[in-house]
Amino acid sequence: MNPRASHRLDWSLAATFGLLTVAFILLAATNEGFYTWIWARHHNTLSWYVRPLFLIPFCYFAYRRSLAGVLGTVFALITSMAWFPAPEAVSPQVDQFLEVERQYLFGTWGWSKVWMTLLVPASLYALAAAFWQRSLWFGLSVLVAIAVGKMTWGVAFGGESGWAMLVPASLGLLICVVLVYVGFRRLGRNKAA
Repeated sequence: MNPRASHRLDWSLAATFGLLTVAFILLAATNEGFYTWIWARHHNTLSWYVRPLFLIPFCYFAYRRSLAGVLGTVFALITSMAWFPAPEAVSPQVDQFLEVERQYLFGTWGWSKVWMTLLVPASLYALAAAFWQRSLWFGLSVLVAIAVGKMTWGVAFGGESGWAMLVPASLGLLICVVLVYVGFRRLGRNKAA
């Protein structure tokens, strides 16, 4: 495939994944049955361990400058909360923390909440930009900032229940930093060879 056709295909796939992501979010926000079905599965803490790992392919596709790969990974990341079955039993701490998340999403929205929420796409943009420009240290710094920001938000808004996400977020951060670092070095060596 010639570079121009490849570029067009990448942009077409990126637009498709972008639209699918927006459609998924709108469906979850406007369809109570769909939201309830997803929310029950979001209580499965296995997804809490898996979700941070999506940042690895996200960084890889940014490094490869594939917008389709980046947005496809975002789509997978967002939908992944529905991939696991609803757990039979949920710890009170997990249940309490998710109630804080639910109240945040469906509570009153002011400018401060809008700006705070916009940090999520802004941080993903910064992460993609860092690896798109092949800046390992900036990219790793953004990865750490994302994880620390998520953990800080969890404890600040969730209080004691916010600690429920500390282990999944910390383990995910450690795995992401190590694998992204190794992958970046390996990709750089292969490119130089």
